[in-house]
Amino acid sequence: MARTVSRRKGAGKKAASRRKAAPKAKTAVKRKAAAAPSRKAAAKKKAAPKKVASRAAAKKPATQASAKKAAARVPVARRPAARRTRVGAPRRGKAAAPRLKAAAPTQRFTVSHLNEADFKQDGLRTYALYRDLGISAATGGLCQAHVIRMLSPCTDEVRKRHVHEAELQLIYVLQGWIKNEFEGEGVQMMSAGSCWLQPPGIKHTILDYSADVELLEIIVPADFKTTGLD
Repeated sequence: MARTVSRRKGAGKKAASRRKAAPKAKTAVKRKAAAAPSRKAAAKKKAAPKKVASRAAAKKPATQASAKKAAARVPVARRPAARRTRVGAPRRGKAAAPRLKAAAPTQRFTVSHLNEADFKQDGLRTYALYRDLGISAATGGLCQAHVIRMLSPCTDEVRKRHVHEAELQLIYVLQGWIKNEFEGEGVQMMSAGSCWLQPPGIKHTILDYSADVELLEIIVPADFKTTGLD
C-alpha cells in the first residue's frame, strides 16, 4: 500500500510539473509567432527600396523619350544653327583676291659663236665692251647674258659704288682678274675660273682689274635698273 501511495504522489508531481511547463511552451510558441510577422515586415522594408529604385529606373526611359519628343516639337526656326567653317575660307566682307599665275614667256633656240665684231661699247657702262649672246631675245626678256671686257685703266668713274635691282645676277671670270668690294663681304679678288652671285640690292664697288679681264654675266630679268653710277 505504501508503494502505491508513493507512486501516485510521484505521478501527481510529474503531472503538476507538466502542467506548469505547458504554459511556458505555449508562451514561447506565441512569442515566436509574434516575432515572425515582425521579421516578415523587416524583410518587406528591405525589399521596398529596391522596388522603388526599380520603379525609378523604369521611369528614366520614359523621361528620355519625353525629352526627345519635346525637342522634336520645338520649331526648326528656334534651334540654333551650327556654325560650319571651312579651312582656308575667306571671311565675310573680304573677298579673296584671285591668284593669277604669270604666263612664262615663249623661248626659242639660239646659239652665239665668237665674233670679235660683236663686242660693242653700247652696254650699261661706257668703260666696257659688251658681246650680247642673244639670250634676251630668245627668252622674251626673261634673262640676259653677255660677255664683258673692261677697258683700261680702272678710273674713279669705274669705282663708283652702285646697286643693281635684279632678281638674279651671276658673274663668271673667263680670263684675267678683277677686285671688288661688297657690302658686308669686304674686298674680294676674283680670277679666271672664279664665279660669284650678287644678291639683289647689294651695294658693291669695282676697285681694280687686269687689262685682259673678261667676264660672263647672267642677269634676270633682261631689263633691270641700276642706281649709283651717275
